[in-house]
Amino acid sequence: PAGERAVRRARTDPAERTASAVFARNRRALLTQPPLAGHTVLGIDPGFRTGCKVAVLDPTGKVLDTATIYPHPPQKKSDDARRVLSDLITHHGATLIAIGNGTASRETEQLVAELTRDRDGLHYVIVNEAGASVYSAGTLARAELPDLDVSMRGAVSIGRRLLDPLAELVKIDPQSIGVGLYQHDVDQKELAGALDGVVESVVNQVGVEVNTASPALLAHVAGIGPKLAGAIVAHRDGHGPFPSRAALRGVAGLGPRAFEQAAGFLRIRGGANPLDAGAIHPESYPLAERVMARTGVTGEMTAAEKQARLDKLRGDWEIERLAAELGAGVPTLTDVLDQLARPGRDQREEAPPPLLRSDVLSLADLRPGMTLSGTVRNVVDFGAFVDVGLKNDALLHRSRIPRGTALQVGDVIAVTVAEVDEARGRVGLGLKQEE
Repeated sequence: PAGERAVRRARTDPAERTASAVFARNRRALLTQPPLAGHTVLGIDPGFRTGCKVAVLDPTGKVLDTATIYPHPPQKKSDDARRVLSDLITHHGATLIAIGNGTASRETEQLVAELTRDRDGLHYVIVNEAGASVYSAGTLARAELPDLDVSMRGAVSIGRRLLDPLAELVKIDPQSIGVGLYQHDVDQKELAGALDGVVESVVNQVGVEVNTASPALLAHVAGIGPKLAGAIVAHRDGHGPFPSRAALRGVAGLGPRAFEQAAGFLRIRGGANPLDAGAIHPESYPLAERVMARTGVTGEMTAAEKQARLDKLRGDWEIERLAAELGAGVPTLTDVLDQLARPGRDQREEAPPPLLRSDVLSLADLRPGMTLSGTVRNVVDFGAFVDVGLKNDALLHRSRIPRGTALQVGDVIAVTVAEVDEARGRVGLGLKQEE
């Protein structure tokens, strides 16, 4: 028995590390999905017996309206549901519909597809709703949305995941997201540590808009914990938006050391100092101002004009000579030049946007060899599960993924239908190759 236990442990330890790494990689991809900013979103949490919960959100995530519709069995009030949705879309000018991918998702998608066919500029997206029910019943959701019942909070969460995935998903326990292998079989302490590290890394990499961020998001910024995050939000609610990073020093409990750690990750757009909108740390403001004076770069210039002037400076001077003249280190100067060219750059905007749909597919529509666009929902060791618009995600097996191809959650990819098993409702995919 001792030998059996030793062998099992020797095999289990690396398997658990692999599983935790898969979770962490998928979690990072999920958090770095691009936000669909500027849309008025209609979020739908589908359901059969209890109906579909509908919440309309403005571009900042504020709840404008709510409704409950019963288009599916046992009520089957599909005409009433279409009328309610149409009225909400028209009244609030909704341009995007987010549908949760849980129970009754595809049935609801059919209903929504009928509305989008006749409306230009209106699309829908299937959103991974994993963890929405956990969030909606939690303390944070009760504090944020005290006037809504638990099920309606789920619809709000689904809609907000489309507007800003990072800001919404950090509110949810990482283990509740469900992107990976068999999470309950692995070492929970090791898994939690890996996932929490990913959240902190992504939040600090992207940056946080301090005048709109929730306490849950601020708590992941370096130097700021849950208590200090609550103090920042309370100060913001009591005194109005922060006009500058320097104004953060007025928050009770935020001392010089915490400010030094956090300031570079906090953003204030439209504030008194344009540098507050980017990733340049306040310690480097004098250097940034010297570079701006040297090149004539101003906040009113377009990104192309700024880039041209800064490129000319780099071309005329070797970066080492320029750093010595300005009294800065080469890495710091390089970062400052990049940030001046593209202040407040959000790296998530460079990723492909979610796949917008306007119609629905059925299994009977598919034939081997067809080319489809799909969204990667989960990546595991034996392949990837891809949402191509069917009731269930289709499997792209690792044997059909070319060696060296790295897929991650949220990727929009072109696939071919390899096989269709109508009896079991399964579809096998292949990765479409470039000519």
